Amino acid sequence: MNIIANYFNHLSNTQKTQFEALIGLYTEWNEKINVISRKDIENFYVHHVLHSLAIAKVISFKTDSKILDVGTDGGFPGIPLAIMFPDSSFHLTDSIGKKIKVVQAIAEALQLKNVSAEKTRSEELKNKYDFITGRAVTELPAFTPWIKKNISSKHSNAIPNGILYLKGGDIIQEIKQTSMRYEVYEISNYFKEEFFETKKIVHLY
Repeated sequence: MNIIANYFNHLSNTQKTQFEALIGLYTEWNEKINVISRKDIENFYVHHVLHSLAIAKVISFKTDSKILDVGTDGGFPGIPLAIMFPDSSFHLTDSIGKKIKVVQAIAEALQLKNVSAEKTRSEELKNKYDFITGRAVTELPAFTPWIKKNISSKHSNAIPNGILYLKGGDIIQEIKQTSMRYEVYEISNYFKEEFFETKKIVHLY
């Protein structure tokens, strides 16, 4: 938990408590439903929580922003971002029901009133959102056609509405195949841990 506080020194006591509670909740649920690899539990706060919060270094969501987290798996990046931005709403989706069960239980345990979770496929989503997040769900040329329709045309944040995607490696060719405008942010510019050396945030709009 200390690593989160080191990079985000404005956390309220409630947020600190919620972040501290994550490891226990995920360890407990991981024994029932495998949402995080066993070896990754040891690096939980860096590989999952801090990685998710890299988005918070690129944008501070304004009050009442609506964010859709597609292919959320166990709740990343959605759950950490929902803790960080309690005045924005987060809709977390995945096509696997047992993963949504974990997300719902953790959101309830943390009393995250700004989180909803749904088992659904991206193609079936109809609502509009300011931003759509994802973490290495699939290659971008496959991901973007599913959810471009869900990006709201009403902009209120500091950067244009669009997709905020967490991915590693050389992704420029992938991005160019999407035909969307883009900005790439190197996470290593924000966090010094070796894990982030090749990790990026792609903003597509």
